[in-house]
Amino acid sequence: MLNNIGLPGLLLIAVVVLVLFGRGKISSLMGEVGKGITAFKKGVKDGSEEIADQSAAEAKDVTPATEKDKA
Repeated sequence: MLNNIGLPGLLLIAVVVLVLFGRGKISSLMGEVGKGITAFKKGVKDGSEEIADQSAAEAKDVTPATEKDKA
């Protein structure tokens, strides 16, 4: 069904949305979407750093005991 929507159809939908919600509401909504995306990316980055730190802390020291005493 959505395969039949062309450029005129998309323009019509954009005009209807603009009339219904107004320019200010749409711009504030897009600003909130941008903030949400930024927060999501930051959360993913923090999560991956936390996992890397945790795995580094849990890493086993496989150095033989005789080598540890030399250092």
